[in-house]
Amino acid sequence: MIDFVLTSLTFIVPFLLVLGLVVTIHELGHFLAAKAFGVAIDQFSIGFGRALAVWKDKSGVEWRLGWIPLGGYVRFSGDENAASLPDHESLESLRADVVRREGSEALQRYFHFKPVWQRAIVTAAGPLANFVLAITLFAALLMAFGSEALPAKVGRVVPDSPAARAGLLADDLIVSAAGQRIETFNQLSTIIQVRANVPMELVVERRGREVTLKATPEWQLRSDPIAGERRMGVLGFEPAQKPSDVIHIRYTPIEALGGGVERTWSTLGTTVYYLGRMVTGQVSADQLSGPLGIARISGKVAQAGAEGASTPGAMLLGSAVNLLQLAAFVSVSIGFMNLLPVPVLDGGHLLFYAYEAIARRPLAAKVQAAGYRVGLALLLGLMLFATWNDLQQLRVFKILGGVFS
Repeated sequence: MIDFVLTSLTFIVPFLLVLGLVVTIHELGHFLAAKAFGVAIDQFSIGFGRALAVWKDKSGVEWRLGWIPLGGYVRFSGDENAASLPDHESLESLRADVVRREGSEALQRYFHFKPVWQRAIVTAAGPLANFVLAITLFAALLMAFGSEALPAKVGRVVPDSPAARAGLLADDLIVSAAGQRIETFNQLSTIIQVRANVPMELVVERRGREVTLKATPEWQLRSDPIAGERRMGVLGFEPAQKPSDVIHIRYTPIEALGGGVERTWSTLGTTVYYLGRMVTGQVSADQLSGPLGIARISGKVAQAGAEGASTPGAMLLGSAVNLLQLAAFVSVSIGFMNLLPVPVLDGGHLLFYAYEAIARRPLAAKVQAAGYRVGLALLLGLMLFATWNDLQQLRVFKILGGVFS
């Protein structure tokens, strides 16, 4: 029992730290943008459900820490629903109520009576804060520790592999793949993994001249110590891994910032590309992960960072560095997901604001309600599907089958 509790904590604590940081920064983006425009705010909550802690600041904002740490929200004064998008009739009722209680001057403090462009900025500030967080974390890690990487140089080609059929040779240096400039093997690996069955152009440097090749990665099941078993695209070659091949890079503050932007953009581009293939049915959706998958990966990442450390301080530092890097990747994903034009998400709000800007009035209540029901159903369905994938990865059903057989 004690072992089970300790094992659970090694997954739960890192997961809560990563998710808590990402969600808090997301909501702070909304909060700070709203404050900048003078919006009256009632609550700022991290987590849902019954509050574990509640306090008020000098401006009257109630800060809450909910016991279900799977999200958060900022509640503006006058909000009657989670959508923060009342219809025309509700707006008129709210306007009359505010004027009666506080006078007409108070209207400018309410989010719903701000110009639509200000409301759009407040809404977009959450996902934008996630991208800023990712850039900041990537840049800070590059600045503090630099980076070590292998060049995209071919060490050995697997016989009868896509790499061999494409004509790759040992000592070839890959300088471009799928139209993207390549500096390290990790960059190349990321491109290949999401392009199974997609022909791609490789530009290699061979004996002082550039040669263009065509290669098509193939699906292969690989076991990863962090992510577990994953289907991914492979070409079938190993990178050159001699000590003399390792690239050691140190960064100035400006270079680190540029590196942070580049890594964030690369992560976003890979996410969009892979999801696009998933939506069009080119790849299976069984790699999609939910909260359980993130919790498992968080624990594995923390353990990997602590491995080989000789002191408790070094173990904590290694785990913290790995978790910060994971938080940067998760932050990019959360920022992108929230920009999808699905009601309930920030992107859905922005879609409704675009309509309001054109039509000069909010969308009808019935249409909003229908949109939010559909959006919520889609979101819940996606979460259930992702959780099913997580349970499959954790082999829960095989374990239960063994227990009851």
